[in-house]
Amino acid sequence: MDLKLKIWRQASREDKGQFVDYEVHNISPDASFLEMIDILNDELVEKGEEPVAFDHDCREGICGMCSMFINGHPHGPEAATTTCQLHMRKFKDGETIVIEPWRAKPFPVIKDLIVDRSAFDLIIQEAGYISATTGGVPDANAIPIKKEKADLAMDAAACIGCGACVAACKNASAMLFVSAKVSQFALLPQGRIEAKDRVKKMVAKMDELGFGNCTNTYACEAECPKEISISNIARMNREFIGAKLG
Repeated sequence: MDLKLKIWRQASREDKGQFVDYEVHNISPDASFLEMIDILNDELVEKGEEPVAFDHDCREGICGMCSMFINGHPHGPEAATTTCQLHMRKFKDGETIVIEPWRAKPFPVIKDLIVDRSAFDLIIQEAGYISATTGGVPDANAIPIKKEKADLAMDAAACIGCGACVAACKNASAMLFVSAKVSQFALLPQGRIEAKDRVKKMVAKMDELGFGNCTNTYACEAECPKEISISNIARMNREFIGAKLG
């Protein structure tokens, strides 16, 4: 496959940044998207040029580090797929591919396609956890939990915090991420003890960091590589209202 690439290049947070055109040739349809970028970078290094900076870690669709905005879609055109699991067969020979970083004020560009997503870490640090006594390992079935609740909690916990929901939202809202982290605890008895403080603190931190409000366009759910449901947003809203009134 021969492809034309328009890649956002930005040397630092202070740099203005711009799109730069590249071409890659003889790319295997079975190569992953990141492998294609690797090939481009090898060529750039051989020419004495600066390689394209991008985030990656596991390359197994687990960590969410491989965040790129590809042809108008977070992580690319294939649903429920992270960038590292996207393969070049999803594109056509000769196609032009536009590659950008996440575009959100709380996610400032560090360099090229890498953004600072530490805002998510700050939200989790605020209250995204439970307090548990350390010591002996408790029995797994010590607290009975309905399977329906356990399944929903596990579905919410599948969120990898990649930020695709923020990138997809016209308001740069982090509601899907925060609601998933609230839900994974709110659905379980172990998380109910601190539930009111948790939702109030996490929502407050989200607002403080400059994320926008949710206007129910469903773009976050549509672009989420782990298919996190917006029903979690409704649950978080109920938790938040209940915490404020109670």
